[in-house]
Amino acid sequence: MSETKNTNSPATENRPWWQQIPLTLQIIMALVLAVILGISLGAGNPNPSNAIFITNLAIPAELILKALRALATPLILVAVLHTFMTTNIPSKAGRRLAVILVTNTSVAILVGLLVANVLRPGTWGSLVLPVPTQITVQSFDPWRLFKDAVPQAILQPLVDNNVIQLIVIAISFGLVLRGLKSEQIDQGKKEYQSTENVIATLFDAIIRILNWVIALVPLAVFGIVAQVIAERGFVPFQSLAAFIVAVLLALFLQACYYLLRIKIGSWVNPRQFLVGGADAFLTAFSTSSSTVTMPITFEILQTKIGLRESSASLGALVGSNFNHDGTALYEAMSALYISQVIGQHLSLGQQLVVVLTSIFASVGAAGIPNAGLVTMTLVFTSVGLPTDYIALLVTVDWFLDRCRTAINVMGDMTVSALLDGKKPRSVNEA
Repeated sequence: MSETKNTNSPATENRPWWQQIPLTLQIIMALVLAVILGISLGAGNPNPSNAIFITNLAIPAELILKALRALATPLILVAVLHTFMTTNIPSKAGRRLAVILVTNTSVAILVGLLVANVLRPGTWGSLVLPVPTQITVQSFDPWRLFKDAVPQAILQPLVDNNVIQLIVIAISFGLVLRGLKSEQIDQGKKEYQSTENVIATLFDAIIRILNWVIALVPLAVFGIVAQVIAERGFVPFQSLAAFIVAVLLALFLQACYYLLRIKIGSWVNPRQFLVGGADAFLTAFSTSSSTVTMPITFEILQTKIGLRESSASLGALVGSNFNHDGTALYEAMSALYISQVIGQHLSLGQQLVVVLTSIFASVGAAGIPNAGLVTMTLVFTSVGLPTDYIALLVTVDWFLDRCRTAINVMGDMTVSALLDGKKPRSVNEA
């Protein structure tokens, strides 16, 4: 979640000085100031006269969470439609690409759930919000889940935050619009361009509003951290430290899975893959954006790793619109972690709902900056978890976002390597 624009551009120079500070640095500064304020307010032993002030510190975080919940559903809907209208995937290669993407994302989520179930980071400390939250316990019914995939009204998923229904609607309209576009292209017509431009404009507008909300994240971090430290001291953050360790371990295991798949299913040497892709991984970590990294990834796959252009384009350009394994892993782990924190056991069936919702959410929001923070609200809602806790996860999300973005890019590159097959590019192809 960092600022990815060129700081030397005229647009940047005309912005206020505080907007020219990278978002990551803003968050770090907010954390430092929040710790100072929290300690000055009592660090676990607050003065009763400051109670109202301390309680109001969480208001910015609450407002930002409301904005994220409001943006999540239209964001995914428009993102899926935009992807269907702007990507070109050959049918045969598209089927193979779909299988690889679904497999990689499913494995990422299962790895995340496995690590969260084994380490149980939510039990390593106390992380209770000062304001009680109402927990909705939901039983798992596969038949009901299947029936609920079709909404009663087209706009209902936008209100209910039902990501599965939302994806069903988005894919249905996306397939129809793509079919109409193909027909009009065959007939030499250009009417589809109007629809495509409208969707692109809506997509850009939502992204711009999202960027406004993300720009306020440091204020939310400052408020929620200061409030927690003032009321409960530093004890709650022991649990967050355990969560960071668990997520990093899960991302490392996912990276090992990628290398194993490359070793078995591609001609590319895993060591060559790591060395050649170093620039892309570092760019992804530093910018926290797989979209910004995309051109570098595409070039590296051809020049440093030696893949065919068709394979590189499908994995790095097309696949990146659907493939966010690190984000899906993180969302699944976040849901299980919070369930452990509040003592709400998620059954195997409910964890399956988390898997499905995380897959759909990551597919719909792939390529969107800070997508994990937005779609996490939908994953939490799917199993009845209170979204209030996302405010505390924001305090560590700025770092974990960079780590999972690097894994997202590594996943895109893995897809390209697998599509390239076991036979290296010949001299004539080069």
